[in-house]
Amino acid sequence: MVAARITVNGKAEPISPAAPHTTVLDFLRERGFTGSKEGCAEGECGACSIMVARPGVDQPTDWVAVNACLVPVAALDGQEIVTAEGLGTMDATGTPTELHPVQQEMAVRGGSQCGYCTPGFVCSMASEYYRPGRCPAEQATEADAHDHEHGPNGFDLHSLSGNLCRCTGYRPIRDAAYALGAPSADDPLALRREQPAPAPVATEYTRDDRTFRRPETLAEAVRLLRERPDAVLVAGSTDWGVEVNIRARRADYVIGIDRLPELRELRVESDHIEIGAAVPLTEIERRLDGSVPLLAQLFPQFASRLIRNTATFGGNLGTGSPIGDSPPALLALGASVVLASADGERVVDLADYFTGYRQSVRLPDELIRAVRIPLPLAPVTAFHKIAKRRFDDISSVAVAFALDIEDGIVRSARIGLGGVAATPIRARDTEAALVGKPWSPEVVAEAARVLRSEGTPMSDHRASSEYRSAMLGRSLEKLFAETTEAVLS
Repeated sequence: MVAARITVNGKAEPISPAAPHTTVLDFLRERGFTGSKEGCAEGECGACSIMVARPGVDQPTDWVAVNACLVPVAALDGQEIVTAEGLGTMDATGTPTELHPVQQEMAVRGGSQCGYCTPGFVCSMASEYYRPGRCPAEQATEADAHDHEHGPNGFDLHSLSGNLCRCTGYRPIRDAAYALGAPSADDPLALRREQPAPAPVATEYTRDDRTFRRPETLAEAVRLLRERPDAVLVAGSTDWGVEVNIRARRADYVIGIDRLPELRELRVESDHIEIGAAVPLTEIERRLDGSVPLLAQLFPQFASRLIRNTATFGGNLGTGSPIGDSPPALLALGASVVLASADGERVVDLADYFTGYRQSVRLPDELIRAVRIPLPLAPVTAFHKIAKRRFDDISSVAVAFALDIEDGIVRSARIGLGGVAATPIRARDTEAALVGKPWSPEVVAEAARVLRSEGTPMSDHRASSEYRSAMLGRSLEKLFAETTEAVLS
């Protein structure tokens, strides 16, 4: 195989001698690209943000902002990245001669104070600057009037939700974002979008008896997993990257599955939607475009845009965490998982998938290929996340509803819960208390009482067991109030 390398700011950089577990952040800083910083090492502060060229949804290439502190450097073999240093114009000696428009606006509007977080903000802002469909300020009309989360130039502030400024400089940062126009006709990064993104390359990178392996096909991946059932599967690495950084976890053998074509498909069939296990959540959100309302409610509350740019359903389900945000929503949608191994595939109802704390029916030589959501969808859905912060936080409780209410009667109900048991669960008793009954204050009050008793909530630093139980009941009452208001309006 060709020696592993990454194109950084237009120049190929060999990955060697970095260890397979080395993060992209450490790789860059060791080579003098010190704009990216380590703040939290967990993907919560965005100081490490960089841009990666990925296959686009509406164009050949999208510039996607990611957390460099979480991604293993070997996972970007053959790929193309841009750091804060690579945004401005430089002369032949590498001396900066002209600021990038994002850097310019950040400078003149006071968006940089201590400067520690600035390069990360700049990369996340530049990713949004190059997003297709964003309406530049000079083209804005009355129809483009902005709300508190979108600028008159179409800039989506959620693109910065994973970036933390400890100097409380958010207002001038927002001003800089809202002042951006359209990229110029000769902007090299804008022109780069019209060319295909780098294709994934087969990788086998070994140092110090540890290996990162990127297979070319699903068949090769499951064969490797049969040979090495102890291997760690990595897609977005938003969970494994934290284990590497915070708990010093190391793996002898890592299999990268994030670019496998078979895991990156999204298909809408007559009776179901199939979402590949390695499709990033941001891409799912853009491609579904609100057609699954429950997921449309979930996505903005799932971590941050930086995390969603790499995080996947397969990874969220594969970790088996009882506080992951996607399992309750997928449970309410009646989803199933497609498990693949060298022997073939099998389909498992998600309600039967989890068997214990971070345990599932998935065998050591299996991987999640896809998630299937049956159609038609329930007409009444909601996702309620109770957490200490509105965005970029771990749930204390997550509740997802999918109800079919016809002529005032609940015909069917699926309720998914997270944070109240050792696994994500269906609220079966509450569902039974609703089905066949009128959607009325009395029925909802009784069902809310039942919902408060579902699961086995525990007390921890996020919430007490009593609070979690209370929030379950309140969540159903909130849904009733919302649906009643919708009918009355």
